[in-house]
Amino acid sequence: MVVRPAVLPAEAEAISALVQAAFNTSRFDEAAMVENSRAEGGAWVELVAEENGEIVGHILMNRMTVTPHKLMAGLAPVGVAPAWQGRGIGDALCRAGIEAVRALGAEAVVVLGHPDYYPRFGFSAASAARLASPYAGNPAFMAMELTPGALADPLKVDYPAAFS
Repeated sequence: MVVRPAVLPAEAEAISALVQAAFNTSRFDEAAMVENSRAEGGAWVELVAEENGEIVGHILMNRMTVTPHKLMAGLAPVGVAPAWQGRGIGDALCRAGIEAVRALGAEAVVVLGHPDYYPRFGFSAASAARLASPYAGNPAFMAMELTPGALADPLKVDYPAAFS
């Protein structure tokens, strides 16, 4: 498996189909969220996992709006084609996405995700405790510092409009 930057717009349709399948869009249209985040300039890093020429996973790291200003990414969504789930692809994408935004100067990353999955990467609800967000207080809202002390002061964190 290879994790690499997405090639847009050539791969946009394949990514959309993968995200729809991974999330069973009956609850929320993550594929539309990805497309809307790209359109509004919120997409910061977009990676795919490829196996034998087939895109089997995708991650989007969004540029968050933070007050006072900090460079912060929001991990959302990460999806793996149903036939490929349980093989470490989501793990590889998360690690690569976090490292990619770290290399671009991100000081922290937030995620709204499964509380049993994301702590393996360093996310915790405790790290998000000083963040003002519509998701604050939800155990699924977690953060991790990439720069020591980045989350020490209270911050207001807004997701791109695509998340509304």
